[in-house]
Amino acid sequence: MQVVKYMFQPHGDDRGQLIALEEFKDIPFSVKRVYYMYDTKEGVVRGKHAHKSLQQILICIHGSCKILLDNGFEKKVVPLEKPYEGLYVANDMWREMYDFSPDAVLMCLASDYYDESDYIRDYDEFLKMVHEKQEKG
Repeated sequence: MQVVKYMFQPHGDDRGQLIALEEFKDIPFSVKRVYYMYDTKEGVVRGKHAHKSLQQILICIHGSCKILLDNGFEKKVVPLEKPYEGLYVANDMWREMYDFSPDAVLMCLASDYYDESDYIRDYDEFLKMVHEKQEKG
């Protein structure tokens, strides 16, 4: 499984740092939705789903967390600890976000608007889908 981490270019001076993100330049898709999670309680696991077509970039803009990526054949844990790092999450990828620091703010840039029909929330259904796609080639 290939994990794609983007390192965004900070711009700073004695006033502090700034990160600017532009679609198709820093982000490999058109951004249709932005949301973020914060005040995540200790021991909570977020996500636990995949998407049929949605693409995302996850950025822990404050604090830290871990992301479990699972393509149905292989699993990888990716730590997000820097506000200038972004993790690309393709469609057909199960994701779980966990181990949030108390001050964590996890922001998501999404390629499309919210659509419940794009979600796969059952892990067995996810595995069936990715294995069927592989068999079809």
